[in-house]
Amino acid sequence: MNDLSNFAADRVRPLVRVRQIRDFSDRPIAPADLDAIADVARWSGSSQNTQPWRFIVIRERDTIRRLADAALPQTRALLTATAAIAIVLPDEAGGAVSHAYDEGRAAERILVAASLLGLGAGITWILPDARARIDSILAIPEGRLVRTIVALGDPSEAARAPKSAPGTARMPRNEVVFEERWPTS
Repeated sequence: MNDLSNFAADRVRPLVRVRQIRDFSDRPIAPADLDAIADVARWSGSSQNTQPWRFIVIRERDTIRRLADAALPQTRALLTATAAIAIVLPDEAGGAVSHAYDEGRAAERILVAASLLGLGAGITWILPDARARIDSILAIPEGRLVRTIVALGDPSEAARAPKSAPGTARMPRNEVVFEERWPTS
């Protein structure tokens, strides 16, 4: 790599360092940090700028635990989270693909924002059989749905520890990134 390549890699390193965090300490998130994360979500791009999502910021630990219990095991990160953001979408068949894309963009930006603030975040999934329970807890109106709740908090020491040996967390670049076309061999 030349110096310019190293410069570019160093500039994007914060994005490479973003991880899913599913275990948090008891330290609460500062209100200003949570507000900043919610604003990052709000400013996420969306297909044709439709902005289909709405966000519910959840700060009450009892509510967060009830959400966790309502959809385990996919919501296990909420068991120790000190805050959460539910992504609420229109429940309309015609927009399912673009809404899912927009939902993913917002969720990823929440993870990145949390990481930049020194916090952790983990995406939790609400499967169809748990949606009615989640809807009840969050008072979701007819015609809307929640598939994703992002757990937030200060990562626990265990969550901060590396999960794999250095250099083994991802497949080698040459097996994932190709130049110009799919390799022939």
